[in-house]
Amino acid sequence: MWSTLVGRGGEDEPARYTGSRANTRRPAHSRGNNDSIVTIALVPHTEELAEVLPSERLLANGMAIPELRSSFRHIENWRNARAVAMVWCWTALLAYAGVHWGVVVAVAAFILMGPMHARFAILMHEAAHRLLFSNKKVNDFVGKWLIAYPAFVPISIYRRSHVAHHREEFGPEEPDMAFYRGYPCEPRDLRRRLVRDALGISGYKNFAALVRAAFKPSSRRIASSILGEQLVMFFLFWLLTGAWWSYVVFWWLPWMTQWRVLNRLRAIAEHGGMSKSRDRRLTTHNVRQHWLARFWFVPYNTGWHLAHHVDMGVPWHNLPAYHRELQRSGYVTDQITFNNYFELWRAAVAPALR
Repeated sequence: MWSTLVGRGGEDEPARYTGSRANTRRPAHSRGNNDSIVTIALVPHTEELAEVLPSERLLANGMAIPELRSSFRHIENWRNARAVAMVWCWTALLAYAGVHWGVVVAVAAFILMGPMHARFAILMHEAAHRLLFSNKKVNDFVGKWLIAYPAFVPISIYRRSHVAHHREEFGPEEPDMAFYRGYPCEPRDLRRRLVRDALGISGYKNFAALVRAAFKPSSRRIASSILGEQLVMFFLFWLLTGAWWSYVVFWWLPWMTQWRVLNRLRAIAEHGGMSKSRDRRLTTHNVRQHWLARFWFVPYNTGWHLAHHVDMGVPWHNLPAYHRELQRSGYVTDQITFNNYFELWRAAVAPALR
């Protein structure tokens, strides 16, 4: 039940495509002047996984050697404090502008609040890993009251389930299996789910579960705290904008609708159609990053997700450097890399196979 409150679980599963080429996709891209087309599978083939570890700088599991690990795992407190302050400043500015600067700006503010929810979610994820602040008490306080609860997430529950996700992706305790398995799927299945997300049907399930949890003894304390935080935000939005409805339009509705779409697409891009394995290259996608994707749904370097799963102790601001280290070692190669997210999503639906 609690998995529905973190914005992922509780969804119906995509139907599996049962064609004879269900684990491949059409040619993806070409390289060089006289290049032939290079085909990349949704799940990399074993022969594409170079056996290059351990190396002088990386251990057999891809983690940096102890002499280097501390630098990759260093937490920049000032940078994260600025990130937390900025998500609140931008949220306040969008709400105010949406109320006072006309209909066009209001529509833009509503749309842009989806990426703001993505930022709250990723900062919450950092706090769940205790990577937001080096001081544990500060990390947990800010992570809970300024990031997770405003984003409707019971962070203590999320942290326990997320550790299970990292312990064994696609294992028996995987909390997000409904988002990951069943790909490639028929395009109509993915469209149906995205429409349900966009119309708030998925969001309603999550919100209704939160409200029901507030009336159950086992979950009342956490659920009531989240709802209490939302009530505080309701009055803060009203005080800031002068409009009682600003919280509903510029916070709750984006969370109910467009955030669901962004979250599902990101989940597919992280692990959709992958497999259970000790090799993280078989459990997690690797996608080249572009500023537009980082703006809309993979902020704070979360798009370097393979690097995050190789070492979940690396904070977001060091993930690009750690990704480059994996590349230099030959662990991450072009053969297992999608050029962009659209290429990956096309690979996740059946027409890309025909």
